[in-house]
Amino acid sequence: MRGRLVVLEGGEAVGKSTQAALLAPRLDALLTREPGGTEVGERVRTLLLQPAGFDLDPRTEALLMAAARAQHVAEVVAPALAAGRHVVSDRFVGSSLAYQGYGRGLALDDVASLSRFATSGLEADVVVLLDLDPTLATTRRDAHLDRLEAAGDAFHHRVAEGFAALAAADPSRWLVVDAAGTPEEVGRRVWDAVAARLPPFSGAGTALGAGRGPENGP
Repeated sequence: MRGRLVVLEGGEAVGKSTQAALLAPRLDALLTREPGGTEVGERVRTLLLQPAGFDLDPRTEALLMAAARAQHVAEVVAPALAAGRHVVSDRFVGSSLAYQGYGRGLALDDVASLSRFATSGLEADVVVLLDLDPTLATTRRDAHLDRLEAAGDAFHHRVAEGFAALAAADPSRWLVVDAAGTPEEVGRRVWDAVAARLPPFSGAGTALGAGRGPENGP
């Protein structure tokens, strides 16, 4: 039986990496991230997240994200799913649509087409959107901002609006979870939402952190 792909999405500092790491063991899933997850992807990640001041054309940014995603799907995600292993990914296609589409102003159809090419049409089974006001999220950021974190408040508000629009347009796939609160509180909300959407998971892991440890994670 094919494994299932569960994706954590959201803006900067909403807690995606933390929640992905909490969720993966409960699903006995492979933990991975974008951009990254492979040697190629991690090198692209370094380029994309250079400190503020390093400039990229939005189209270059979108193409780099797609290149990292293509390698990620081919090398990590698709083989795991085909082997019957569940996968939890910190970011996937939704991030490209929100960041390079809504945030950078590229045509959504172009970004979506590029992502479909990169993934060979693979889609997430469930997307968990961690919803947190961008203004509140800024209080969680490290003092040393990477290139995307330093893109400005207007950019991050457009990204948040983009994520909200994506979730509203596809409620059968997207789950919106309040990201305010402690990691444990948010983790319970994420688990309840995912278990309700994918009933076979409802018996997996009786507490956060139960099950096999994360692999290939950040």
